[in-house]
Amino acid sequence: MNLTLRIWRQQSSAEEGAMVTYRVEDISPDMSFLEMLDVLNEELILAGDEPVAFDHDCREGICGACGMVINGQAHGPERTTTCQLHMRHFKDGDTVDVEPWRAAAFPVVKDLVVDRTAFDRVIQAGGYISVPTGSAPEAHATAVPKEAADFAFEHAECIGCGACVAACPNGSAMLFTSAKVNHLNVLPQGQPERETRVLDMVAAMDDQGFGGCTNTGECATACPKGIPLPSIAAMNREYLRALRKEKSRSKG
Repeated sequence: MNLTLRIWRQQSSAEEGAMVTYRVEDISPDMSFLEMLDVLNEELILAGDEPVAFDHDCREGICGACGMVINGQAHGPERTTTCQLHMRHFKDGDTVDVEPWRAAAFPVVKDLVVDRTAFDRVIQAGGYISVPTGSAPEAHATAVPKEAADFAFEHAECIGCGACVAACPNGSAMLFTSAKVNHLNVLPQGQPERETRVLDMVAAMDDQGFGGCTNTGECATACPKGIPLPSIAAMNREYLRALRKEKSRSKG
């Protein structure tokens, strides 16, 4: 398989970038997209050129590091992570555009690498539970209803890749934030911070420069882990509930 790649190259956040065209040949359809980029980078290094910078870590669809926009779609034409996208989904002779996440809260560091520490700051605002000191409690000491457990597990699958932000026309992080809020708020262990968690995490999300949600649904469509769109509505209900409690306490 021979491909024409148009890849965004940008030396740093302080410099302007541009699409640069490359050719790769004899690409196996069984390669992952990142393995194809590895082949390109080997050729660039042998030619004395600078390789394309891109994020990656586990290459198993778990860590969320490998985000990039491929032909205008977050992670590419399949609902998966870029590292799990295989070249069989492209055709011989295709032209493939490869760009970094495009969002104000994700500034480009270099080439396809963006700074996603805005996500870290959202989690730091409330993505935790109180843990008493001492020995660990018995695993079965706190019962969790199956419905709550299923809901929590569904949202805990979020890997923080940022595809939801990249796909959203507003650059919103509502799906990410709702996943982090909801998977803790339904568990007994998450109840002590239930109100402060949602208020603080939403405030942090706004502070980081993410756009507002207009329910276009592109976030859920792009999410490789299938975080559902109703997750946002669930967080909105939690947010309004917390606001009412806060106002009630301030009046009292």
